[in-house]
Amino acid sequence: MATDDDLRFMQLAMDEALKGKRTSGGAEVGAVLVRDGVVMCAGFNEGDLRHDPTAHSEMVVMRRACAELQTTNLEGHTLYCTLQPCGMCTMACLWAGISRIVYGAGRGDVNAVYFESRHNDTVDFIHDAFRNDLEIEGGVLAEECSRLYAKPEEHVEKKDPAHRPTKPAW
Repeated sequence: MATDDDLRFMQLAMDEALKGKRTSGGAEVGAVLVRDGVVMCAGFNEGDLRHDPTAHSEMVVMRRACAELQTTNLEGHTLYCTLQPCGMCTMACLWAGISRIVYGAGRGDVNAVYFESRHNDTVDFIHDAFRNDLEIEGGVLAEECSRLYAKPEEHVEKKDPAHRPTKPAW
């Protein structure tokens, strides 16, 4: 169940998403990293800005926090993101020891262009990693967050390699 703090921090993530949308090379996914009720850092997708396909908002804030704290351990931190984290970002959360992920819009709320074609799901990654110490809260301000993105029925050009069909291994 989302708390008042969850709503407040998700609103901050939405503000970051709007910054990303207005920034040349930025994109409309926002994230906020919080520990003990204090915002450690906030950011948005910077992939085109940095020419870095891994510069998703979640990765951006984790990198900033780790650099500032001089650690790779983010236990006790909560990651707020306007969009359900992709597989890469979920795995980074697992590696960093993030304690809680709170996201707004989920896969079904937005166009498939925002996720890799292999349909790896945040919950599946965490379950497969046998992490029962990582809490996930989805759908926080989902309707408001989903307005930031293309709708499921909209036609959107899929340009990046993550959206190419998987070739069978056999």
